[in-house]
Amino acid sequence: MSYKQGKFPIVEKRAIAKGMFDITICCPEIAKITQAGQFAQVAAKGFFLRRPISICQSDPERGTIRLVFEVRGNGTEKISGLNKGDCIDIIAPLGKGFTLKRGKRVVCVGGGIGNPPLLEVARFYGCKATMISGFRSAEVVLCTDDGSAGFHGFVTQPLEKLLQEKKTDVIYACGPMGMLKNIAMLAEKYNVKCEVSLEQRMACGIGACLVCACRTVKDSKEFMSHVCTDGPVFDSKEVVFDD
Repeated sequence: MSYKQGKFPIVEKRAIAKGMFDITICCPEIAKITQAGQFAQVAAKGFFLRRPISICQSDPERGTIRLVFEVRGNGTEKISGLNKGDCIDIIAPLGKGFTLKRGKRVVCVGGGIGNPPLLEVARFYGCKATMISGFRSAEVVLCTDDGSAGFHGFVTQPLEKLLQEKKTDVIYACGPMGMLKNIAMLAEKYNVKCEVSLEQRMACGIGACLVCACRTVKDSKEFMSHVCTDGPVFDSKEVVFDD
């Protein structure tokens, strides 16, 4: 696993929703080696542990990466206080990303803050990708739990309809475990390859602390994997989803 650590300047910052921020960082060495689905460990001043944030987009030509994140605690709130011109301390790119192959017809399914990591996947496949995005409230299919915009319901409903109507080679998904479990069940039902990106609490992000353990299965044997190094992207058939 190749990654870099350093302090890099923030060149853009946007507040895109309440408690959600989009920052662009100038870090050419990181941008040129980042793959879709990888993440960064971000230092928050005054906090010992770094915060894992998915890399939304990398632009090797500009030498930049984008991090889109939601404030979920004091650490991410501290990070959200950084502005254009400030330097941010990151370790990146970390983890195993999505497997991308040209010519496939794919569906990207994101739930909430699980949408940004799928941007690079959708850009890679272009017109051969359909994006299904789910949010709590208010070719793209928008779903909201409360019906305030788009389709009223869960992402699995339009996904199943799509699988019934169109040949799909791969499903890429990122979001809450309950959503990923249901998507994995649909992938198995319709015999479609599926890769899921797991959200998990982490400490080091490089496999040293073993905090981010998850249950996986291979060759009918169950064992513990670690989201930071073995993932965050897994074949959905390998993940043991807790009931």
